[in-house]
Amino acid sequence: MSLAEALLDLQELTRQLRRECPWDREQTARTIVPHTVEEAYEVADAALAGDAVELRGELGDLLFQVYFLALLLEEKGYGGLEEVARGVHEKLVRRHPHVFRDAEAASAGAVRLRWEELKTEQEGREGIFHDVPEALPALLQARKVQRRAATVTRKPQVAYASAGRS
Repeated sequence: MSLAEALLDLQELTRQLRRECPWDREQTARTIVPHTVEEAYEVADAALAGDAVELRGELGDLLFQVYFLALLLEEKGYGGLEEVARGVHEKLVRRHPHVFRDAEAASAGAVRLRWEELKTEQEGREGIFHDVPEALPALLQARKVQRRAATVTRKPQVAYASAGRS
């Protein structure tokens, strides 16, 4: 089975569960998100433990959550999985000019700094504390805020330079 076939099968399974399973039919974004968050933590646990077999299974559970939430968007007329995939693809291309355009990244730190600059330029974000999710657990929220605050004092001297490529 090809990747495309496996992904389409999962999409159809998600639709069938939504139609035929009473529990799945009752779900909304609000009720399913706690399960999504739990699955994300299970992915993290498996990855940090170095358990590849467990990670594969947990990634599947998280992928199902993505498919399910995308189906909920589709049902409300906001696009579905295709728009989700195209949107993240476009964003990743925009945010990696050192890969897809004529910029160079001197280091991983420079990439991270430029990523934040691009978010500010392209999405009109202001300040360093924009869009810190309120739903993050306190320690993760504190870590995110601290990392953002640290960028104010730790800017690499040469973040990006034109590579002269076309």
